Amino acid sequence: MIVPVDELIDYKGNRYELTCAAIKRAIQINLTKDEEVRKSYKGKIVPAALRQILLEKVKYRIEEE
Repeated sequence: MIVPVDELIDYKGNRYELTCAAIKRAIQINLTKDEEVRKSYKGKIVPAALRQILLEKVKYRIEEE
């Protein structure tokens, strides 16, 4: 499955923060041209970003302005 639906349903945190983090991570993946991620997820960057965040392979934090 490309989109991690089960992990999204079970997610207990703030979904707005998750969405913001996924957007920023997807931009990072796109800018770095990460071939491993592109191959693993068949070029689907947003599902890759979501899965990395949900599985805690990538950490994020919200910065206060």
